This record gives sequence, structure tokens and C-alpha cells, in this order.
Amino acid sequence: MPVFRAPGRFERLFNRAFGWLIKKGYGLEHSYRLDVRGRRTGRVMSAPVNLLVRRRARYLVAPRGRTHRVRNAEQLGMVTLVKGVHRERVKVLAVDGPEKLDILKACLDSYARTVQRFFPDVEAGSVH
Repeated sequence: MPVFRAPGRFERLFNRAFGWLIKKGYGLEHSYRLDVRGRRTGRVMSAPVNLLVRRRARYLVAPRGRTHRVRNAEQLGMVTLVKGVHRERVKVLAVDGPEKLDILKACLDSYARTVQRFFPDVEAGSVH
């Protein structure tokens, strides 16, 4: 089972600031703010995410593991992607089997600078 890696103080501050910038419309093409309602509190939780596009399908990868946001998204089956004034509610489905490994590798290859630390046993660009 994946292990949750809690962000440090600097990462929490950076994510909050970067999420605010994305909400205002700034950020890279693949950067979005993910909004998901809490299972117990009903509060909307937000986090910046990298949206991976492969073969015309879009994937959200959770390099930190099974965070509260991941469990909330799984239970609700819906999240909202935000960038500037654009808001899109999307259905989320878990990916299993061999496709999961391919998606994780593509995420690592595409976003190595930001996610490599969560995959210490795998190098970006390596063959699986």
C-alpha cells in the first residue's frame, strides 16, 4: 500500500501560494488547482496538481500517496479542476493493472523535477 508523505512547512506554504496563482490563471499548461469536498467536514480542500495527458486521456497522479484528497475524490467520484475563471467538474476513476505502472512512469518522466523525490527507487527515464 502506498505510504503518505506529509508536506513540510515550506511545501505547505508553497502549495498554498502556487494554488492561489493557478486560481488567478497563472501557472504551467498542465498546472491546475484540484478542489474536492471533504468526506466528513464537507469543506472544500484544494491543492495544486499536474494533469498528465496521454492518448487523449487525462490523469491525476498522487505522488504523496493516499492523501485525504485522494480518499475524498475516490468516495465522491468527482473533483473540480480550476485554472483562472475556468472550472471543470470531472469524474475520477482509479486505474489498476499494468496501465497504472505506465501512467506512473509517464508522470515521473514528465514531471521529474517535482515528483522524483516521491519515487526514490525509480529514476526518471528508466525502463520498467
